[in-house]
Amino acid sequence: MIGSCHCGAVEIEVSLKDGFATARRCDCSFCSRRGAIAVSARLEDLRVIRGADNLTLYQWGTRTAKHWFCRTCGIYTHHQRRSNPNEYGVNVAILEGVTPRDLGEVPWVDGVNHPSDRR
Repeated sequence: MIGSCHCGAVEIEVSLKDGFATARRCDCSFCSRRGAIAVSARLEDLRVIRGADNLTLYQWGTRTAKHWFCRTCGIYTHHQRRSNPNEYGVNVAILEGVTPRDLGEVPWVDGVNHPSDRR
C-alpha cells in the first residue's frame, strides 16, 4: 500500500501482513490528542519512498517510541512502537483508498496505564 502526508512531500510504501485486523486507537496523552487510528507493520515492511528528509521526529517520556511527521503539513505518518519496537504503527488515514470510517468500531488500548510505565 502507498500512503502520503497531506501535502505529498512524504510518501511511504507499507505491507500490512495482518491487513487492518491490528487497527487501534490509544488513549495516552499524546495519541488521544492526535486522534489517529494506527495499524501495525513490521519494521522491514515499511519504506519511505519520498521525503525522508522532510520527516521530523518527536519523542518524549521514555523516548522509546519514535513518532514521525511531515515537517511541511504536520501530518503524522507513522511511529516506532514503545509496546513493540520491532513494529511501526501506521496512520490509517494516510493510506490510499482507505477511509478510517470504513473500519467500523476500532478498539482502544490503554496507553494511560502502559506496562512500560510500571515499576
